[in-house]
Amino acid sequence: MAALPSAANSVTVRLIVPARATAVSELTSVVEQAGGVVTGLDVTASGHERIRVDVTLMTRDPGHADEIVERMRTVEGVEIGKVSDRTFLMHLGGKLSIESKVPIRNRDDLSLIYTPGVARVCLAIAANPEDARRLTIKRNTVAVVTDGTAVLGLGDIGPLAALPVMEGKAALFKRFADIDAFPICLDTTDTEEIITAVKAISPVFAGINLEDISAPRCFEIEARLREELDIPVFHDDQHGTAIVCLAAMRNALAVVGKRLEDVTLVMSGAGAAGTAILKLLLYAGLRNVVVADYYGVIHKDREDVVSGDHPNQAWIAENTNPQGLSGTLVEALAGADVFLGVSAPNILTGDDIATMADDAVVFAMANPTPEVDPIEAAKHAAVVATGRSDFSNQINNVLVFPGVFRGLLDSGSKVLTPEVLLAAADALAAVVKEEERNATYIIPSVFHPDVAGVVAAAVSKAALAAGAATAEPKPSASVAEPAPTTA
Repeated sequence: MAALPSAANSVTVRLIVPARATAVSELTSVVEQAGGVVTGLDVTASGHERIRVDVTLMTRDPGHADEIVERMRTVEGVEIGKVSDRTFLMHLGGKLSIESKVPIRNRDDLSLIYTPGVARVCLAIAANPEDARRLTIKRNTVAVVTDGTAVLGLGDIGPLAALPVMEGKAALFKRFADIDAFPICLDTTDTEEIITAVKAISPVFAGINLEDISAPRCFEIEARLREELDIPVFHDDQHGTAIVCLAAMRNALAVVGKRLEDVTLVMSGAGAAGTAILKLLLYAGLRNVVVADYYGVIHKDREDVVSGDHPNQAWIAENTNPQGLSGTLVEALAGADVFLGVSAPNILTGDDIATMADDAVVFAMANPTPEVDPIEAAKHAAVVATGRSDFSNQINNVLVFPGVFRGLLDSGSKVLTPEVLLAAADALAAVVKEEERNATYIIPSVFHPDVAGVVAAAVSKAALAAGAATAEPKPSASVAEPAPTTA
């Protein structure tokens, strides 16, 4: 599937052009002929004979941007100035800052905020540690922790290169749930060292968001931290993906008139996200599911399952594939109601989707290139979803992690239970009203004004019901109000 021009690959080109009537239209024509999309054109200076123009355009990738700039040079009289990559400009100097919530104007303020007055607050917390939630930032802070080993689709790029993603995650926490999140990039891939480091910094935080840690280490790290900490630990790559996936699946199946309990589902991918999705779907009522990985369908007699070398695959074999199927993903797909992919790009074709049952549902969530071309899949499936923003039905974790943590923090929850995950998924699904639901709208926009508050309220209520919370849920007004959307 050819990439489409997008805002993620947009540039602004500063040009000097002759002040002739056709100069600007000549430029835009060259851009469009080269496959770019002009999104902005600003005259920033003008003289009798020449004008300075900033042209903003979307491209497919950096190489495509370079090609378009070279084409623009061919317009008679054009001089190319600075070319600015808008994505890099957005990250220039980092995306976060720390601000004081109280003024420091004079000696009195200083004595209250710092010495000597702060000593009384320190002693109060020493006498009653729970007061830290009331008297410090702890009640509203989350650590976004990574070791940089599984960043986006880039793989093991290390903690420093992972920092822009963790900064972005922290910015989304603030934007959608008014949570103060801090990027923590650890310079170690040792499981024990990561666990020790997170435990050591945990007093500052009310929750831990694990991010982009490769499997299978992420399973042990999460399990151990949940066991050894008294604050909720959430691995977004696993559980955030699972929540959004279940919510979208509920609505997709409603569109085609099927029930989760009755469908046959084939999944591609047995890593962190795939396993978490599988567990939540099973908890929600899915019965008939077959999982395939790089080596084919996972079943009880497969060599790596029998040998015990891969405990995760052994668990999957024990809890799925009731018919004992073997063979390839394509073979397993024939007659299935649902395909769900969290694996690798271009492993299926439209012809493969055509072998599925009538009114099939396809979730091809490998990013940025899905398991099957969404356009080809849509020729044979009734509902298609991806992880991409340039197709309808985007499965995006930002729909849930801000609201999940808002609910956990507001309720004082110390753990994250399956009931909470299920409640978050059902709440997110319900944001799409029955009269709105259709094949191209099974999941709300990330800018939908109700999403974070609805998810937060459901999480708080479920945590309290499960005995995991220490306080009555607070009203969802604590969630930052998103900007209006026309979507």
